[in-house]
Parts: sequence; C-alpha cells; structure tokens
Amino acid sequence: MSNIKLIIEERAVSIGNFMVGRLLPFREKRMVGPFIFIDHMGPVRLLERQSFDVLPHPHIGLSTLTFLFDGSIMHRDTLGNAVEIRPGAVNWMTAGKGIVHSERIPEYMHNADQMLHGLQIWVALPKELEQMEPEFFHIEETQLPTWTNGDVKFKLVAGEALNHKSPVPVYSKLFMIEIKSNSRQVLNIGQELYGEIGLYILAGSIESDGHIYHPKQLLVAREPHLCEFVMAADSIIYLFGGEPFAEQRFIDWNFVASDKELIMAAKQKWIDQTFDKIEGETEFVPYPSLHKNLDNGNN
Repeated sequence: MSNIKLIIEERAVSIGNFMVGRLLPFREKRMVGPFIFIDHMGPVRLLERQSFDVLPHPHIGLSTLTFLFDGSIMHRDTLGNAVEIRPGAVNWMTAGKGIVHSERIPEYMHNADQMLHGLQIWVALPKELEQMEPEFFHIEETQLPTWTNGDVKFKLVAGEALNHKSPVPVYSKLFMIEIKSNSRQVLNIGQELYGEIGLYILAGSIESDGHIYHPKQLLVAREPHLCEFVMAADSIIYLFGGEPFAEQRFIDWNFVASDKELIMAAKQKWIDQTFDKIEGETEFVPYPSLHKNLDNGNN
C-alpha cells in the first residue's frame, strides 16, 4: 500500500495583481502539522514598470515565512523593520496579537526586468501564544544548517530535524527541509522525522511505491516513519511538517485563530483602521467584503 495519503495539486489564485499556486489550505487537508498556508509564487518575469506590490495588510495568530528562490522583496512592518529579502534567506514574522506589513519590489529594481520565485508560508501559533507580542527576524542563508550525504544536499530552513536545528525562532515542533539531488538517489529518512509530513516537488520528480510524481504537487504521507522515496537526478524537494495542534484553526482572510471571536475582533479593528500603521505608508488593502473564507473548504 502506498504511503502517499493525498496528492494536492497547485491551484491558481490571484493575490491582487499577481497569480500564485496555492497548496494549503486544501478542502481535504486544512493543515500539515502547524503549516496552515503555502503559496508557490512564480516563477514569473516582472517586466520594466511591472511590480509586485502587496500593500499594508494585517495578520494575527500566525508566523509568516518568506523564502525566495529568485528575485527580491522589500518587507516593511509596524515594528519599524525595513528588510530586503534575497534568495536563500528567511523572513520570519510572528504576528501574535496583530501586525501589519507590506511586501514590494525594491525601488532600485523598478526600472529593470527581474524574475520572482519563492514560497510564502503561514505557520499557526500554539493556542497559548496566539496573543503574544509581534516579532520579526531575518536569517541570512549562511546561518541555515546545510549538510551533504553523498550526492544529496540538505538545508534545514526552519525547525528541528535530522539532528540539526535552524536558527529561525519557531514556536512549535516543526521542520521545513530543502533537499537537492544531482543524481538518482534513494532516500529513507522517515525514522528521523515526526508528526505529519508534506513533500513538495519544486523541480525534477520523485518515485514512491512505483508511482512517479512531478513538480507543483504536494504529497501528504500516511505515516512519517515510512517516508522512503526515490529522487530523480536534478530534483529539488521541500519537506514540511511537524506535530499537529489539538485544536482546530480557523482562517478568515489574513487572520488565523483557534477562537472565531479573535478573528471577528481583528476584522473589525482592520475595518476601523485602528491597527498600528507602517511609517511612511498610507495605502492599505481593504478587508474584502466579498471573499471566500478559507474555512469553506473550496480553496
């Protein structure tokens, strides 16, 4: 019997003037461990005078993880941070009781063509930390643990796994691992993992129990200790996972919480524009009055 419990295909979703491939949440799988939202951005070429500008918008009850493969994004938030994220680095923003941020192409790149490609991820906070003070950390690529095993290269982007620990300050037991292989390799690492596991194929392919899987697919494993697969040559995959929470999480727009009242309060606060403001920014994304709530299972 195959250890692949579910195959989630990327679904095209608009986030304003930009299309992404949505992986989580999915109607049959709302979360994988504490990971509640995964978007694959690009790859897309942004031509001169075309831009990726996500105006100020709020979050509660989660941490965001931005990880780029190509391009550059300028992050600004209500804590006063203004940080450019480049490929391989990690932006880790914990919203807690509430934060507002914007994401834009850096001004110095507005008159040039560039590629943009990466992952935007939300990690739900444990119930007892949903109302914590907001935080922001930027971790350079050189700070992330990397190691090789034969012809396979590993990078621990966040969390703890495979006897390594990332400096990204996570708040629950989780892992995000990048694996690259230059040649066909058999990997059996399930005995060293835990909780729920999702395997995302960025490039190349993998084979499991005689089935071949391709890019833009997120494979959810039945059992972590049976995580054995074959990577084709020139493949890149990402493992997401960790211990799931006991309580259900609700999503409404950019808000995540175990209590719907927290979401309703944040929604009204944003409508009333009483969240903190980003210094120097006056525009904002209005609360979408007619949007699909992500908890309706249709996304």
